[in-house]
Amino acid sequence: MKHSSFNLDVQNQQIEHKIVVALERISAAFRVLLWNESKENSLSPIQIQILIFIHFHSLEKCKVGYLADEFNMTKATISDSVKVLLAKDLVSKISDASDARSYSIVLTPEGEKIAKKASLFTSSIEQPLEKLAEEQKTVMLDGLLKLIYDLNKSGVITIQRMCFTCAYYKSDAGIHYCNLLNKKLAETEIRVDCPDHKVIS
Repeated sequence: MKHSSFNLDVQNQQIEHKIVVALERISAAFRVLLWNESKENSLSPIQIQILIFIHFHSLEKCKVGYLADEFNMTKATISDSVKVLLAKDLVSKISDASDARSYSIVLTPEGEKIAKKASLFTSSIEQPLEKLAEEQKTVMLDGLLKLIYDLNKSGVITIQRMCFTCAYYKSDAGIHYCNLLNKKLAETEIRVDCPDHKVIS
């Protein structure tokens, strides 16, 4: 029989349940920080996330369909958010020359300004992480990457641009290697979001 991680008797006996609850607390911190940033700009949290994503990712990824998969939302929900951003003149559309119905979304100068500032909303979480020893950071990163990878395989998380899901990546006897960079990768060099990620066919 499955037991809830929020059951204190169970939680205090098993480390896995403590980790789940700890991750939930951190998730709550992200929501609070993102909500504060969105209120400051009179936008919704997802609208802020869209601006930040567009700011740091290539044009082909900045389409409604890709954004819907990225944020695990429907195309209709993303389209509604994009309409608001268009109305506020924070983004504009670039039509696809090969498909008149398809378009990419780009930031306007004002959108760029908001996205740049908003992208720093995680600084309150980064500060305590900076105080950890390098070994602690490495162990934490390794555990989180494996957790994300397993959640991706089980369908809980959709799009991932991490090394473990990339066609260029290979692992042999615990050694990480990137065929694109032609080099071994240290644990700390494993990427969570790689601009050169190639989906495994």
